[in-house]
Amino acid sequence: MSNEQPNNPLHGVTLEQVVTRLQEHYGWDGLAQRININCFKSDPSIKSSLKFLRKTQWARDKVESLYISTFEEG
Repeated sequence: MSNEQPNNPLHGVTLEQVVTRLQEHYGWDGLAQRININCFKSDPSIKSSLKFLRKTQWARDKVESLYISTFEEG
C-alpha cells in the first residue's frame, strides 16, 4: 500500500477531524438533517459519533462523502 495518495481527499485526515469539522460547520442539527443517524440526533457528542462510525461503514462513508463535498478545494 502506497503512502502517497494524491487522489484521496481524506489522506492524512482522521475520522475525528472529519466529524469535528463537520460539527463546527453544520452543528449537530444540521448534520442530523443531512445524515439521518441517531449519533447525530440523540445526545450527540464527538466521542459517541466516532464510536458508532468506526463500527458502521455505511454511515462512515456518508460522513466522509459529506466532508468531501463540503470542504473540497478546487
